Amino acid sequence: MGDSEARHDLPAWFLAEAKVFLRIDHDLDDAAIAAMVRSAAGLCERYTGQMLLLREISEIRASESEWQRLRARPVSAITGMVSMTNDGAQMAIPSEHYAVDIDGDSNGWFRLSGPVSSGRVIVEYTAGLANDWNDVPDALRQGILRLAAHLYTHRDAPVDAGPPAAVAALWRPYRRMQLA
Repeated sequence: MGDSEARHDLPAWFLAEAKVFLRIDHDLDDAAIAAMVRSAAGLCERYTGQMLLLREISEIRASESEWQRLRARPVSAITGMVSMTNDGAQMAIPSEHYAVDIDGDSNGWFRLSGPVSSGRVIVEYTAGLANDWNDVPDALRQGILRLAAHLYTHRDAPVDAGPPAAVAALWRPYRRMQLA
């Protein structure tokens, strides 16, 4: 998902919540626990096909006249388009030269309707489920905590049967799959 790989800023209270879930009362493993929570959040995004936290995206696409779906979702706003030449020069595309749409599944769409001088465009948009961790649905947060706990408790295990089935059960209602 491109920018979905961006590092999640983890608030101190979420780290504290993870430590309570793990029944840990010391600070020795804070960095490792925070890294595991961030990894679990990234896995949640890939599994659900949705970005958890709202953020700005710049996606480079071919300049074609057909409708194209943006990669990240859920899309809340498509804010602009810029043409980009092979040497990297950029120029804003006037809004009358393109059309945008956000469908009922929060997929973002765009198409060019006017002349563009380059073979590529940069589409600027905002995508994500929540403004901050407090607004992430409880089932997704609980799955992230459970997966982070699993990663923490099995980090040195020679054999691991895999993450708890409850993680997938918590995330499945939020899963948005795309067929090619």
